[in-house]
Amino acid sequence: MAAAMTQTGIPFWFMRGGTSRGPYFRRADLPQDLETLAGVLVAVVGSGHPLNIDGIGGGNAVTTKVAMLSRSHDGWADIDYFFAQVSVEDGTVDFKPTCGNILTGVGPAAIEMGLIEATGRETAINIRAVNTGARVVARVQTEGGQVIYGGDIAIDGVPGTAAPVGLQFMDTVGGATGALLPTGNLIDRFDGIDVTCMDVAMPLVIARADNFGVTGYESAAELDENRDFFARMEAVRLQAGAAMGIKDVANSVTPKFGLLAPARDGGTIATRYFMPWKTHPTMAVTGAQCLASCVLTPGSVADGMVPTPNHTPAKITLEHASGQIDVLVDFEIGADGIALRSAGLVRTARLLARGEVMVPGDIWKG
Repeated sequence: MAAAMTQTGIPFWFMRGGTSRGPYFRRADLPQDLETLAGVLVAVVGSGHPLNIDGIGGGNAVTTKVAMLSRSHDGWADIDYFFAQVSVEDGTVDFKPTCGNILTGVGPAAIEMGLIEATGRETAINIRAVNTGARVVARVQTEGGQVIYGGDIAIDGVPGTAAPVGLQFMDTVGGATGALLPTGNLIDRFDGIDVTCMDVAMPLVIARADNFGVTGYESAAELDENRDFFARMEAVRLQAGAAMGIKDVANSVTPKFGLLAPARDGGTIATRYFMPWKTHPTMAVTGAQCLASCVLTPGSVADGMVPTPNHTPAKITLEHASGQIDVLVDFEIGADGIALRSAGLVRTARLLARGEVMVPGDIWKG
């Protein structure tokens, strides 16, 4: 008879951040070595099954994300935010990228965990994104030492309304590759497709939708069904990622991919964002910053699709598969183009559950 399998309980806070959700942990409650940590997170999510039936994932890449928080020893930051993207079906974990939607929940989670105290009616929290080095100021609504989740802010892709969480992103240029334009070019061509390879908050390969024979207005489901398009896109992404200096692109979610088309619903430009092997149902916060920066950059693939704003800060409204998202970009215009200072967004978050999540003892004994 097989020995009884004990389980290890790990404290967690389950939160929606923006249009993503997942477990938030104290980093100290998890294994420190990344190999064991990856095994624990795969078990937590239930990666390896399309429905994540043996874990708390949701069968979609926006619901298999993990945040790990700790008090920061950085001179500027209050909280260190370490992110992991767990695959839905492959049983793999990518520690390279960060996630801006999940970051929306970092401030509230840090207060819930007791890592930082709420102060007054709005608590400003300086967050360091460990994966990329980006600095973010989150402004969380609080009262009586607790997070206020109820409010009247609506974001496309989430039902109802909630309290605003203001995010101001700094130091986002070249976080993964060291440069705004990692290839050194405004335009590169791979397999006959012109792309702009840009690294702002997230390294992205950006192309015009019509160059792939799609409109850029398709639903996420329609694009996901177009496997010929995904095959062509992945071939371009692999070549572009190598040119950007990113290693092991085939097994990494970076660089992500974005498509542009002329706006049709009153926004600045129409966009579709890829994670990269499925279409994002809305828009990533990090991806939104990179796409907005592409719109602002003369000579990029976005050139000529919209009038280039010449005032700062500029509000760039991205139309996405579920609505719109606004990015307020503070930049400086110089002889060499634009220099990005910061990007601001307003999102919402909500605590969904808290307690212990269980993992098999043979994966980690705690």
